[in-house]
Amino acid sequence: MHELYWLRAPVRISEIFYSIQGEGILTGVPSVFIRTSGCNLRCTWCDTPYTSWKPDGQDIEFGPILANVRRHRSSHVVVTGGEPMIAPEIVELTEKLKELEHHITIETSGTVFKPVVCDLMSISPKLANSTPYEEENGRWADQHERTRYQPDVLKELISRYDYQLKFVVNDREDVPEIRDIVEEIGADKRRVLLMPQGRNRQELAERSESVVKICVDLGYRFCPRAHIEIWGDRRGV
Repeated sequence: MHELYWLRAPVRISEIFYSIQGEGILTGVPSVFIRTSGCNLRCTWCDTPYTSWKPDGQDIEFGPILANVRRHRSSHVVVTGGEPMIAPEIVELTEKLKELEHHITIETSGTVFKPVVCDLMSISPKLANSTPYEEENGRWADQHERTRYQPDVLKELISRYDYQLKFVVNDREDVPEIRDIVEEIGADKRRVLLMPQGRNRQELAERSESVVKICVDLGYRFCPRAHIEIWGDRRGV
């Protein structure tokens, strides 16, 4: 009965697909992506609005999720969103994935802590450039601004897990905020990656050179967004 419960516990899923990791230190690694639906933030430049601004998806039980993962040869699984850490059954899902002996990456904004099973905590703290003052007449702006930066949660995550910090950068004006966050939470500078903000190839091309220059000047690591560079603004890649 206990095992049957775990297999039947549902998770709201937007999509499950097999592709390469497009961001971070594991860029290029073939991975199965489990994208949960729902988010506690509303980033103005969100590249997955179907999991935040207008969340879609369906409740899928553990059994079919695990069966889908087993279909692929990859040993890497990425649990992403939206914000996967707000999914009620996220801890149990990661425990089941680890039983399959997969390397598990969790992609999170670092605003919620849960004791998930995770090999790489991929944390993307949201900067002030993410606050949606204009979208939907700014009705999400106050909540987003209150929620987007949770230093105590970030400290807990980086103390418990192997991690990377990925910051979405518009321009050099974002640098002081990045420095303040890294210093406040005591993060290892070698684990900090800067990504150009861009939801399509053109936006990435416009910002990549300037973000590279910031990385060269300040000693941070540049993070490409390979899935957008290759496929553009598409789901399931």
